[in-house]
Amino acid sequence: MHDSFWGIFIIGLGIVSISFIIFFQNMTSIDEQNYTLLRETTEAAMYDAIDLATYRRDGTIRIDREKFVENFVRRFAEGAQLSQNYKIEIFDVNETPPKVSIRVSSNLASNVTNEVIEFNISNKLDAILETPY
Repeated sequence: MHDSFWGIFIIGLGIVSISFIIFFQNMTSIDEQNYTLLRETTEAAMYDAIDLATYRRDGTIRIDREKFVENFVRRFAEGAQLSQNYKIEIFDVNETPPKVSIRVSSNLASNVTNEVIEFNISNKLDAILETPY
């Protein structure tokens, strides 16, 4: 009888441990995926928004603000998870030299024992477009 209670305790402790591991792994992978998506999308949108007419005329690298925002939102929507709600904030877009500041926020909600726990995951990126001469 005494040994069976220890067995039940070990099994219960294992189930609780596995549920905590799954919960924190889910939260960490969402944060990592959001950051990677933000970084790759920003870089691709900056390359797409380069104003080629100005580059050919003056040799200066300049990005078009409206084209950058349009490309960034389209690319981010293609790679984002459909089950998440995202808030995209574009703080600063300098056309010359090409620099952008972006923050993407999302909420992660989890139900642990009848209590809903919400986490706000926010990733901020300041990017400068560097090109070799």
